[in-house]
Amino acid sequence: MKKVLTEELTDIEKEIISYLVQGLSAKEIAPLVHMSFHTVKRYISLIIKKTNAKNRVHAVAILVRAKYA
Repeated sequence: MKKVLTEELTDIEKEIISYLVQGLSAKEIAPLVHMSFHTVKRYISLIIKKTNAKNRVHAVAILVRAKYA
């Protein structure tokens, strides 16, 4: 299988991905992970970067296809 990630995902990134897969927004995820909205947005940006995706929907699709989520 082709390498999907440029770096390994952290535990919090994996948790955020699990919520993104469910269709939750950063604003909805923030209280669930006890972080600010802006911190969650930063993690989503890191996930997009690590997957070389164009946006968060693309990142989630990449990760689901690769069975990371």
